[in-house]
Amino acid sequence: MSSFARVGSIAVLLATSVSGQGRPSPAGSCDAMASLALQNAHVTSAKSVDGVCRVAATLTPSADSDIKIEVWLPESGWNGKLQSVGNGGWAGTISYGPLGTAVKAGYAAASTDTGHATPGASFALGHPEKLVDYGYRAVHEMTVAAKAAIAQYYGKGPTLSYWNGCSMGGRQALKEAQRFPADYDGIIAGAPASNWTGRAAQSMRIAHAMHTNDSSYIPPAKYPAVHTAALQACDANDGVKDGVIEDPTRCKFDPMVLLCKGADNTNCLTAPQVTAAKQLYTAATDARSGREIFPGLEPGSELGWATWGGAQPFGTGVEHYRYVVFKDPKWDFRTLKIDTDLALAEELDKGLINALDPNLTSFFARGGKIIQYH
Repeated sequence: MSSFARVGSIAVLLATSVSGQGRPSPAGSCDAMASLALQNAHVTSAKSVDGVCRVAATLTPSADSDIKIEVWLPESGWNGKLQSVGNGGWAGTISYGPLGTAVKAGYAAASTDTGHATPGASFALGHPEKLVDYGYRAVHEMTVAAKAAIAQYYGKGPTLSYWNGCSMGGRQALKEAQRFPADYDGIIAGAPASNWTGRAAQSMRIAHAMHTNDSSYIPPAKYPAVHTAALQACDANDGVKDGVIEDPTRCKFDPMVLLCKGADNTNCLTAPQVTAAKQLYTAATDARSGREIFPGLEPGSELGWATWGGAQPFGTGVEHYRYVVFKDPKWDFRTLKIDTDLALAEELDKGLINALDPNLTSFFARGGKIIQYH
């Protein structure tokens, strides 16, 4: 089954899992929601729009917090459940599209901007409490407020609460299960960016390898040649030559086979490009301990190298090092010190953004369930 079909099936499963239950009606008017009493928060608007009561609020769990949320409440056909939806990248906006999808399926729905309105990580500079909001607090506070809004509007809280997010939203999903196991009964964690600092470190390491010297950069026009060579080396390892490397971990492909014998062209790699390609395949490690920080890209991934190895460094990684690690808007990735800086992001994080705690005992003890896909 394709990933799109799988996600579609999950959505249908959630939408149809209320079969046989009653459909609660609002206990009060949408206008009355403007007076909803929330701790460390206040409702900024409550309006009926196209059959949905849209409640907007600002949450202030710290003196520097400015968390915007919206809770959408179906005025008819509510399935009795809450579905909160995740963000992407550095967030900064409410996820209106997924909110609409959840409401169409009958859910009350909630989303947050995670406490800022910037396109990147500049919000974190000089604002440690806003970084806490982004890391985990905004989602939890939003969840508490959403359940309170549902209870006031319908006269009863949700029978079940779900989280649905992908990438950064998948990281948010796991963070909820780890830190706040009572918030959600069911969690969909799509492609979770759980090792946030490891990904930032590896992306900066690759950018350093590809761009510190202009001769190292591998243009996209050469990706097909590298991919074809990787397939020739490893496609048949599984006994079937079908254009797929079944198990990349068993592939011993060396890009040195593509070293240009004459003039540079799209079917070969120069010596500096061979070195850079090897960096893409190699894991980022802590030079002091030898511990792996983040895995390398696998043979077979070559057609997608532009994400981390493109003409510009991976933006999310640059922003993390610039505003969170070094707190310097002018930080240049070319100054990266491989021996010390790769592990620095993780050392500073201390579980603030990373969602790597494998202990989900409390979540599962409550009967919680997780669907994780990638």
